[in-house]
Parts: sequence; C-alpha cells; structure tokens
Amino acid sequence: PDVMFEKMMQFIEEENEKPFFFYWASPIPHVALQAPQRWVDYYVDKFGDEEPYTGDKSYFPNRYPHATYAAMISYLDERVGELVHTLKEQGLYENTLIIFSSDNGPTFNGGTDSPWFDSGGPFKSERGWGKAFLHEGGIRVPMIASWPGKIAPGSESGHISAFWDLLPTLSEVAGADIPVDVDGISYLPELLSKAEQEQHPYLYWEFPSSGGQQAVRMDMWKAIRKSIRQGNLEIELYNLYEDIQELHNVASDHPEIIKQMELILEREHTPAQLERFRMEALDGSPGP
Repeated sequence: PDVMFEKMMQFIEEENEKPFFFYWASPIPHVALQAPQRWVDYYVDKFGDEEPYTGDKSYFPNRYPHATYAAMISYLDERVGELVHTLKEQGLYENTLIIFSSDNGPTFNGGTDSPWFDSGGPFKSERGWGKAFLHEGGIRVPMIASWPGKIAPGSESGHISAFWDLLPTLSEVAGADIPVDVDGISYLPELLSKAEQEQHPYLYWEFPSSGGQQAVRMDMWKAIRKSIRQGNLEIELYNLYEDIQELHNVASDHPEIIKQMELILEREHTPAQLERFRMEALDGSPGP
C-alpha cells in the first residue's frame, strides 16, 4: 500500500500540468490484517484485549484482529486525506473529480468480523450474505464523490448505478465519446443534480463461485438464484423497499414478476469462455 501511494503522489506531482486520470485500487482494508503499529496501538487502547485470530480462516494470524482491521480503515482514511492535501497544494483540487467506493461488501474471512463492526450497515454481511455473494450485503456499496463547484456539498442521492456506469460517466466528464458497445449509463447528470438522469430498466449480476449465482435488480424487486452449480434454478424474490435484508422470499406471491425475472436471467447470461467458470445448469453439459 505504501509503495502504491508514493507512486501515486509522484505521478500527480509530475503530471500536474495536464489533465489526468488515476485509478487507485487500494490494497487496504482488504485482508490480510496488517497496518502501521501506531494505528494498531491506538485501537488496542480503545478496544482493550481481544481474542487473537489464529489464521484458521485463511491469511495471516493476528494478535488483535479487531484493532488491526480498524487500524487499516483509519490508515486508508489518513491516506485519502493526504491525497486531498496534495491536490490542494498542487492547485488541482478545485478542478478534480474524486470518486471513492468499494468493489464489494464486507468480507468474512482472514480474521475480519463484519457483524462486530456493523460493516454491512442495514444489510447482513456474514458469510453467505456479504462479499462473494449476490445479496445486497455483497453487492450494494456506498459511493462518495467530490468535485468543488460542481457537486453540491452535503448532497445525497439514491440513484442506482453499477460499476459498468463508470466508463460512460468519466467519458462524459472528459468530453469524450461514450462507447456504444457498453451497458453502462453515465451518471454525470445525477452528480450535477440535474433532472435528466437516465435509469437502468434493471441491473444483472452473475458470479460462478460460491455455488454459482445470478441476480437481477428491477425497481423494488430483487431476484436471486443460488447454488446453480448444484443444479438449483429456483428463483428467490425480495421486495427491497419493504425487506432490505432479504429475509422474506415472496416468489410464490408474485408469479408474474418471476416470469419477467426468468426472461432476464436467461437473456443476460453468457456462457463463460473458461470451463472452470461455466455453470452447467445454465449452459448445458460441457463437450468432450
């Protein structure tokens, strides 16, 4: 993380005379649990003694897993602050769009303890519900955007987007043509609080691991298939407006919605090129 951060700072200082794009994929707070000792000590003082992590759920053992995970979060926050400070020093901050988000919900392994931290917020985030799973705790993440003079400070949005919207958004920001062969929709109008924001009719996810999964979000409805590799094609249905934790499967009450979801799940699935990622229940048996 430190080497990556130093290279990023160097890039910004050297390229400050022309427009630039920089993607910072921070390795923290991803496990393994490791952080500067000063931050670990800070949280040991706050949390007190705790049960060590022995390494039985992968990655490295750790004497103070809660304190170290909190330390990783604070260290990342500190680094983001340093980035903003550097942009201001270079006279770039007022003309820089910063977008901060996460690639998935809270993890469950490596000594992390998302329920203890309430990392999932309103969503369940333990194993089966967070990272590597298509429930809301695994795929719904917050996003923070800062752009002085463009994005109103303190403004909030409930706009539903996905990471494939980022390319069209940044293309529009840069004044470049938006590619026509992508599924994404620019959310620049939403960032600028304009009324003409286009919406997705639905969003589709697919994940071949953790048993094989598919999911669709369409307005209030969330459809999900799990254990596809075991031959399961049953669709669970949740009303996210009323059941954000996806605890009450209402599929039997809404057969017309299930039919729509089945069509989307079939239409959007594309067989994987690599056999290890193929799901036979959707693709048929592999050839000889």
